[in-house]
Amino acid sequence: MTIHDPGFSDTGTTWIGHRRGSTPYLRIQITMMLAGIATFAQLYAPQAILPQISEAFGVTTAESSLMISMSTGGLALAVVPWSLVADRIGRKRTISIAVLSATILGILTTLMPTFELALALRFLEGIALGGVPAVAMAYINEEIHKLDAAAAVGTFIAGNTIGGLTGRLISGPVAEFSGSWHFGFLAVSALSAVASVLFIVLSPRPQGFTPMGSDNSIGASMRMTLRNAWAHLRNPALVALYVQPFLLMGGFVAVYNYLGYHLTDAPFLLPVWVSSLVFLAYLAGTVSSPAAGRLAGRYGRKRVKLVFDAITAVGLLIMAVPNLIAIVAGLIVFTAAFFGSHSVASGWAAALPEFGRAQSTALYNLWYYIGSSVIGFVGGLFYQQAGWLALLGLVGGLYAVAYLVAIIALPGRRKA
Repeated sequence: MTIHDPGFSDTGTTWIGHRRGSTPYLRIQITMMLAGIATFAQLYAPQAILPQISEAFGVTTAESSLMISMSTGGLALAVVPWSLVADRIGRKRTISIAVLSATILGILTTLMPTFELALALRFLEGIALGGVPAVAMAYINEEIHKLDAAAAVGTFIAGNTIGGLTGRLISGPVAEFSGSWHFGFLAVSALSAVASVLFIVLSPRPQGFTPMGSDNSIGASMRMTLRNAWAHLRNPALVALYVQPFLLMGGFVAVYNYLGYHLTDAPFLLPVWVSSLVFLAYLAGTVSSPAAGRLAGRYGRKRVKLVFDAITAVGLLIMAVPNLIAIVAGLIVFTAAFFGSHSVASGWAAALPEFGRAQSTALYNLWYYIGSSVIGFVGGLFYQQAGWLALLGLVGGLYAVAYLVAIIALPGRRKA
């Protein structure tokens, strides 16, 4: 008797994807988490060691944040090109190339003698890292049965959160105890190298991918992408939705960028390795994201998003209190509310348009990372000129604008 792969239909000829409970499904879940860790650990590793980077290169507070802004900017610009590459060479191969090349570039960054060269390498590293978020969802939906894909997507997002947290928690203490930011970077690169190799070795051979044929197919794909994107940018509701990640993520990254400076300066004077522990607040987003999704399904996306956005204001106000416990508590509230709002908005970007949903998701992610790059840097100008309260005031103002745009332009829940 012939035993068919669990991902094939009963006839053994039609690919329908791996089902939950099968070994390939488990391997894809594990390896996509590893890909998320390899990507986001490297992307946000500098955030915990910006004071050391500033001191080592003799640059200002705002300039040091360019170590993050350059990489997130490169990632934003690379997402669409990587998706076109993946249409030709395959999703697994694209992810493998992306994470390995990014790891090599991360190691080379520590060898750069000047700040400008380090920034150039970080920009290239961001371009390389763009290959993972560009194709991860397509890879999961091609290889896993449609009834089980959502759980695998959740695992990948969990890997993103764990990666961002791990990169911060490793780089800070290692840099503190070694006396050099270089070793903090190298420790994260070593983790990413292991995760990258495990992804390549453990992920099953792709079976759901169909490569593009001729070069004309790429041209047609690009024309369709541009046509759909232009149509979305003329839709007021979608534009309002894309404004959300630009302002909200920008403010979120600004707070996390300069929190380390605030906690290592007077009156707190915390060691870097202790201040790095506050990044554990990131785990609040792991809890709030799925909860926000469930609430949005019950009460409507707009209502739930506005509630979470209002809670972020509460978190900012608590962080304005000059007390370490209050700052940590406010950060937890702020982080949980941000990820709740982001979870609702990101899903909305794919659900709202009647066509070109992939392009809508790409535009949402594009403005998400552009906001991270631009406002993450501008926040440093406020912090170094006027301090922590000025930074919180900037973020609060940006969130107020996003709130007003959401109230005015985002559609309410449709009645049955």
